[in-house]
Amino acid sequence: MDAADLPWESIAQRILVLRGQKVLLDADLADLYGVDTRRLNEQVRRNRERFPVDFIFELSVDEIGILKSQFATSSWGGKRKTPLAFTEHGAIMAAAHGHPAAH
Repeated sequence: MDAADLPWESIAQRILVLRGQKVLLDADLADLYGVDTRRLNEQVRRNRERFPVDFIFELSVDEIGILKSQFATSSWGGKRKTPLAFTEHGAIMAAAHGHPAAH
């Protein structure tokens, strides 16, 4: 199933507001596109010039702390790398760069 076939509610539940923008975290976007988070982030690194700061940003330590407290994430579990947040334009750009499920 690709992202276009998902119910809107499934996508809407993953949207967060950070820095005054609606964003999807890299793990959620990768899940929607049916790829590993690592693969999504590799594609972003390889095409970094196509992802300006208003398309994608790294979460700050404070933002990570807030998300952990909101979602009761354990301090040991979860990601070891700083998550990336994709704005709407960043998510669209990610879909255009090598994600088979998005084509």
